[in-house]
Amino acid sequence: MALTLSQTQALNNLANLLYSFLPGRAHPFADQSISFEGIATSLELGQFWPGGSKLPAIMKLLTETLQHQDSSFCPLILEIVRRGMSYRQNKGSPIIREEIDILNEIVAEVGFKVSELHDRKFLRDLPRKSQESLEIEDLPDSFFQELIEKLINLNSLPPQKRGFEFEKFVKDLFEAFKLAPRHSFRLVGEQIDGSFQFQDETYLVEATWQNEKVGEGKLLTFYGKVGGKAQWSRGLLISVSGFSIDGLEAFARGKPTNIICMDGLDLHSILKNRLNLCIVLERKVRRAAETNQAFIPVRNLFPNVT
Repeated sequence: MALTLSQTQALNNLANLLYSFLPGRAHPFADQSISFEGIATSLELGQFWPGGSKLPAIMKLLTETLQHQDSSFCPLILEIVRRGMSYRQNKGSPIIREEIDILNEIVAEVGFKVSELHDRKFLRDLPRKSQESLEIEDLPDSFFQELIEKLINLNSLPPQKRGFEFEKFVKDLFEAFKLAPRHSFRLVGEQIDGSFQFQDETYLVEATWQNEKVGEGKLLTFYGKVGGKAQWSRGLLISVSGFSIDGLEAFARGKPTNIICMDGLDLHSILKNRLNLCIVLERKVRRAAETNQAFIPVRNLFPNVT
């Protein structure tokens, strides 16, 4: 079958990602199956492995398999990961969760899904970069100052443009802390402003900027949106204007919370005090688990924050 331009680009990205998973051809005294050439041979795809320079050869293997034997595409990807895990582990550089997450996204762009690579236990057990290991010092002062200015300047924008720019602001902040944010998406009858990954969980995000404080009704609506998705979904509701005390108290009664909340002062405190957003989220999640309170201000979680 002829490949679309988007599929070709996705395969190019996939070849670059898989490059470090295995050698192109095994050392003569090593296990010959632990290589791209060995996998191609074992899956009867040897005719698609040209040898020679490794990256073009991987691209050729992926492309030819997809074009001429697409039923073998997913088994090929799965076997590369399976044998790559052993190879990378022996080299002291194990395959990590973030690599598999990216791989799954690229495979989806090609038009396929490798079910085994979406298994929750498999993903949970993979090593991953520690989100808390991100040193605040890696982010320059100019980053925090620029976002503070953006947050302040949003006040002067008309409502519709302000909402759009606020979504971009939130995405920039979450990207800086390696939380893999996604853009807004629309489901039947509802709008979700985006999502991010944190501590092996997917969090749906709703960000609102309105004059009045968010009350019980808005909290319940978002609670319902999150509860209506996958069982493991969580939610983060960001309200720049804050939350009404009555609304928070009513929301906490009689139901376990599946959401945490953040207000405009939280955002300003994070930027002004150069806080690690991952640690802020961790403390909010823990306090919610302990108290069933969806919103605990950052200034209550960090005693020295002003």
